Amino acid sequence: MLNTATVKPLAGVQVVEFEGIGPGPLCGSILAGFGADVTLITRPQKGGLAETLGGDGPNPLRAGKREVPLDLKNPQHVQQALDLIAQSDALIEGNRPGVMERLGLGPQPCAARNPRLVYGRMTGWGQDGPLAQAAGHDLNYLALSGMLSLGLAEGQKPMAPPTVLGDAGGALGLAFGLVSAVLHARATGRGSVVDSAIVDVVAMLGGIAQMIVQGGQLNGSQPSPFHDSPFYDSYRCADGRWITVGALEPQFYALLLQKLDLPDVDPKQQYDTTAWPALKQRFTTLFLTRPRSHWDTLLEGTDVCYAPVLSVDEARRHAHNSARGVFAGTGGARPAPRITPLATPGQ
Repeated sequence: MLNTATVKPLAGVQVVEFEGIGPGPLCGSILAGFGADVTLITRPQKGGLAETLGGDGPNPLRAGKREVPLDLKNPQHVQQALDLIAQSDALIEGNRPGVMERLGLGPQPCAARNPRLVYGRMTGWGQDGPLAQAAGHDLNYLALSGMLSLGLAEGQKPMAPPTVLGDAGGALGLAFGLVSAVLHARATGRGSVVDSAIVDVVAMLGGIAQMIVQGGQLNGSQPSPFHDSPFYDSYRCADGRWITVGALEPQFYALLLQKLDLPDVDPKQQYDTTAWPALKQRFTTLFLTRPRSHWDTLLEGTDVCYAPVLSVDEARRHAHNSARGVFAGTGGARPAPRITPLATPGQ
């Protein structure tokens, strides 16, 4: 049974979000999912990239937010925005550097109204630096962080799932920064400016990958277990669908060989890179002999580190995701991570 007992740790936290696209709205949605009271200041005009990409239906990133339409070119409406800010713990804006200052809503006038305010700034390149005023999108920030280069083997076209790593990573970074700064403000009475640049956050999230690069297992001259080995890859099946295996550890690799009925392959030679090309071709041929459903039955739920490559619709219906209630109806995913009350003795 799904455990629905959750803690809303941000209940009572007041947030003002200025309408934008991508990571800013997602950050506000994350905070709202954890109980924050988010007031969304919307523009009077409609249309734009968000509507183009998201269609005509309800915007799931606005769910749970109170909308207040204001024309920020109108001085009276700017004052109304400042009145909202004066009663808030945090602010989210995702404009290019300097835009909020020109509107009279930069950090200084806001701090004059509310010294405890945490002022969150969501950009791709940051508030300063040579690229601060340049346009960009998720793919560009991943590229400049160095992380996009790690996605594929040498010579292949670098590509990543759109919006997931850069935009969403930036949103999560801003949410973490805002909550941290709100705690600081409540302890000290002093607000902060949170400069959340996507390129910064992605580079930080790449800490494990950078460690692997330093160890010579990525982007080096030697074959990489993440790109070249047979035991960490995606494979096509007889029905055209794809599966993944990631048996990096020796015990998981040994089990994979057992499940695939390959007794002639010595699991103790797992990291003999000279054998990788031939064995990868053998894996490729083997997985092509059966449909994905066969490999699901044989490998899913075992310690071979296996998962099928699912479409978004399939992911919604998958037994594991359904049991955990990962997705909320036809909308997006439910708030994560999950927070439940700590059990104490006697409870």
